[in-house]
Amino acid sequence: MKEPLDPEMFDPACPSSAMPIRIGDKWTAMVVVCLEEGPRRFSELRVPMRGVTPKVLTQTLRALERDGMVTRTVYPEIPPRVEYELTELGRSLFGPIAACRAWAAAHLEDLMRAREEYDEITAESPGGAQLA
Repeated sequence: MKEPLDPEMFDPACPSSAMPIRIGDKWTAMVVVCLEEGPRRFSELRVPMRGVTPKVLTQTLRALERDGMVTRTVYPEIPPRVEYELTELGRSLFGPIAACRAWAAAHLEDLMRAREEYDEITAESPGGAQLA
């Protein structure tokens, strides 16, 4: 029999709760990859990340800046020029991101097949899938 889950395993006072879970969010890894070759302007980041809204990209960049992964430099020009650049801490994400990309490449077919099967099953059942 399995041991019950510890109710304190995600205790807010635990240092692990400060982990930047956002590195797994939809846009953070893309920002990190876009900044791999050096500083970029906001408008440059939006080109390959065409699905992100300006608001969400701003939130993502601010969160990365707050966590010390990105620096924001404002140049005193008219109009002001702002560039974002990875810090050493931000550059340390290349390894984990590469591992995630390799996993995704190795398992993409399985993942897509599982989604297809799930969608077929839920489409056939009345009311769709029900979570417990």
